Amino acid sequence: AGVKEDSFNVLDLAEYTKNQPWWRKVFGPSSGSSAEKYNVATQLVIGGVTGWCTGFIFQKVGKLAATAVGGGFFLLQIANHTGYIKVDWKLLERDMNKAKQQLKFHSSGNKMSPKVKSRVDEVIIFLKKNVILTGGFAGGFLLGMAS
Repeated sequence: AGVKEDSFNVLDLAEYTKNQPWWRKVFGPSSGSSAEKYNVATQLVIGGVTGWCTGFIFQKVGKLAATAVGGGFFLLQIANHTGYIKVDWKLLERDMNKAKQQLKFHSSGNKMSPKVKSRVDEVIIFLKKNVILTGGFAGGFLLGMAS
């Protein structure tokens, strides 16, 4: 008759993660400023290497995407000219005008939603805390784009 009742604390992870910055969601609770973990040279090397890799990949993917889009547009023009497909230019113009009006409407307010604003604020705080790492990444990214 000695039933022992354990008391458990229930942690709602969904509610807990809503209040955490995005980098803590990705890297865990111990991921504060990287300046606390590494010296300046290490931060520059990490930022530079990851930036260079990102820039290099971005350049290659960008060229591939530009080639695919340009080639696709070229093939559509040939297919339209030869009669394989017909483009309804009036419908296209009407849809483009609708899209322009919507862009003008959304950009006239110039107000970000609170959720987007909080994400932007989180990114700015992260960048301020990791200035050296960010500088190394930016330099490496530019070098990667140039190579």
